[in-house]
Amino acid sequence: MLNLIASALGDDPSNASALLAGLLDSAMDAIITVDSRQRIVLCNRAAERLFGWPREQLLGEPIDKLIPVRFRAAHAAHITRFGATGVTSRRMGGVTAIKGMRANGEEFPMDASISHLDTPNGHLYTVILRDITVRVLAEERHVRLSARLAGLLDSAMDGIITVDEGQRIVMYNRAAEHIFGWPTDEAIGQPLGKLMPERFRQAHGDHIRRFGEHGVTSRRMGDGTLIMGRRADGEEFPMDASISQLDTVDGKLFTVILRDATERVRAQEERSEFAVAAQAIREEEKTRVARELHDELAQSLTALKMDTIWIREHAQESPEETSVKITGMLDMLDRAVASTRRIAADLRPLLLDDLGLGPAIDWLATNFTQRSGVKVVLDVPEDLDLREPYATAVFRIVQESLQNIAKHAQAHSAAVSVTIAPHMIRLEVRDDGKGFSPTATRRPESLGLMGLQERAQLLKGSVEIDSAPGRGTSVVVRIPVNEQDARA
Repeated sequence: MLNLIASALGDDPSNASALLAGLLDSAMDAIITVDSRQRIVLCNRAAERLFGWPREQLLGEPIDKLIPVRFRAAHAAHITRFGATGVTSRRMGGVTAIKGMRANGEEFPMDASISHLDTPNGHLYTVILRDITVRVLAEERHVRLSARLAGLLDSAMDGIITVDEGQRIVMYNRAAEHIFGWPTDEAIGQPLGKLMPERFRQAHGDHIRRFGEHGVTSRRMGDGTLIMGRRADGEEFPMDASISQLDTVDGKLFTVILRDATERVRAQEERSEFAVAAQAIREEEKTRVARELHDELAQSLTALKMDTIWIREHAQESPEETSVKITGMLDMLDRAVASTRRIAADLRPLLLDDLGLGPAIDWLATNFTQRSGVKVVLDVPEDLDLREPYATAVFRIVQESLQNIAKHAQAHSAAVSVTIAPHMIRLEVRDDGKGFSPTATRRPESLGLMGLQERAQLLKGSVEIDSAPGRGTSVVVRIPVNEQDARA
């Protein structure tokens, strides 16, 4: 190669200079040479285009002309140190870009390499420069995008974890920190198995590998069963999870989106327990009604039948005894009618249909006081009357609340208030009983409270329970409703 260049240059210095100038001007990168005083002695056409200065206005000028003022002192010191090291060439700028300045004052980033050459006239320093504005802007956009993505991930309510093909964690958002209790710096680089109970790790690893082989980009995890996670303190908990995969230049990445399902599972278990308990209560109620029908109405009807047969056979020969029988039959009929009304009222209070919700609640409170001895103070509008299903729901909630007080509260008094706001029915039942801790292990009154919650939820309502040992209990039920639609 050197022989070819020497042959091309020949012995004519002018030919050599012309060929060298041509080579420099054909270069895509800017090339600038400065002397030991850091004045420009050579400048190619790409440098003219890069900095916007014509060559004749650069030759003989200090290199500082192409550098922003705030960087000039540091740049001069850098050139001096470079010349003193004896190294012939090196990369400039390290990991940061060098700043240049165009003729119009615009600053821009550059990649640069520097070399030096000893000549009879002193040191010459040659710098090869490339405008990297586009690359820097792309990197800045990437940084901003990465920061935005990190912010979005950290703002997500669900835990988001990404693992590589070795199933080691490479991304872990703030929600995942909250769910698992491991800080990010202790989770990154760790195997995903760290976040699950040991007995599930092998099966989970096999699941991820099979998922990667199928080529499906995303799918629901668990196949209808819950995934179990493990917190930093060792606590196990159920999770909902979905998984997706992405092929990258560095290999496949698997992203898992997780949600702590503890509350949902607990609610399902409570609903299941309530359903079983409610079914048992319904069966008990059916048994009670059947017993009352048999013990009261059936026996009364049997006795009436026997007396009717006797009258048919002895009415003419024993008129006085017949009259006594008829009087007894009438008394028996009165008792049967009363029993029928009582049984019907337990199933469906006739007062609710005949007189409306206000009087029905008043009857309920009076009846409760007579049976339990607990005084009830009512704050219910006299003209309170609601359409179905609101009337029955309010009545039953009051009824069940008073039953809970009778069974568990050991109260001396209770209060019931009902108010109708423009878009809400608000019902409160409170007592001065022994109270309880709502967060404690399930107590006997829990099923009664769950019954209230189920009734409220059927109408998209809510139940708030405020209680503590020694200071009674307050149950507030709010049912959303259009006031016009609610009025009977």
